[in-house]
Parts: sequence; structure tokens; C-alpha cells
Amino acid sequence: MYHLRCISGVCPGRENKINKVARRGAFPHIVAALAISGGLLALSSLPALAATLHGRVVAVADGDTITVLTAARKSERIRLAGIDAPESKQAFGAASKRSLSALVFGAEVSVEYAKRDRYGRIVGRVLRDGRDAGLAQIEAGLAWHYLRYASEQPQADRAAYARAERSARSAALGLWVDAAPVAPWDWRRQRADARRAQAPRLSSPQ
Repeated sequence: MYHLRCISGVCPGRENKINKVARRGAFPHIVAALAISGGLLALSSLPALAATLHGRVVAVADGDTITVLTAARKSERIRLAGIDAPESKQAFGAASKRSLSALVFGAEVSVEYAKRDRYGRIVGRVLRDGRDAGLAQIEAGLAWHYLRYASEQPQADRAAYARAERSARSAALGLWVDAAPVAPWDWRRQRADARRAQAPRLSSPQ
């Protein structure tokens, strides 16, 4: 009789004990593990926590790139996060540079950042007296909201930059006075395509 009742490999008494363990012990641990993994997944979708650099702006290269000299006398090239300004040879390139110079040149700034780009530049939000220089450039119609990297911005900044660009467009400020301004990323691609087309082709083997 014993063998018949336990033929499945689990006797009634043992089965009850297993069920109690599942209810009292294993299940809560499984729930906790799932909750932790879900929390980690949610955290991984957020922008990385930023570091902050302080210093004085000693150079402005164009409408979205500056050089900051820190208190330790170290120069850092800074690419303003979330924007793309007209290149120097584009329409409004010089105006964009003048605008950024007026905003930050010679001033003490804070740079909140979480990455460097492939050129080694810090990519960050530049603040002078609490004012966001990148946002100011967009508000003036002298930079685009750089949508390619918008996902790297905090949600509040992403929304503010998008609103600023819509407002500048509707008011025809700065570069938006043109009916169809060329975005700097398109301009760079066009220039690269032109250089490739002009490059001498390798002669075919005889």
C-alpha cells in the first residue's frame, strides 16, 4: 500500500510539506527577486547620474562648443548637451557663436555631465548663474534641439528644449527666419558625401 501511494515519488505527507514551503518561503523570495529585477531594469532606463565640473570659460569655438579652465588649471573642451548649432561655415554659424560668447565667455560656469564623446570632449549641460546656456541658444533660434541624443537628457530638459525649439520656429527667430534651414547634421553629411565624391578613385588593376 505504501508503495502504491508513493509511486509518483511524492507521498501525501511530503507533498503537504512541499506546499507549505512554497506558500510560506519560496513564493515571497520569488516575488522579492522579481521586484528587485524590475527595479533594476527601470533604473537602467534612466539617464546616468551626472558629475559636475566648475570653471571659467576661456574660449568659445562655435555655437555649441566651449573650453573651460578649472580651478586646478586644467582645460576641458565642453560640447553642450542636447543641442546642435550651425557650423561655422553655415548660415547663422557666426551669429550662434556670438550668442554663446555673450552668454558664457569669461564667466564662471558649472557643467553637469555624464559622458565624453568620441573626440574626448565632455558632453554636458552648461549653467551660468543657474541659466542653461544650451536652452538659451535654442530659445534664441540659434541652435537645434539635437533629437538624436535627446534620450540621454532628463525628461524635464528634453521637454523644455523641445518647447523652446517650437517657440523659436513659430516666432521665426534666428535661423528659423529661413524657410528651410539646413540642420547641421545634414550639412555635415552633405560635406562628407561631397568629399568622398571628389576623392580620386583607385585605378583598377591592369
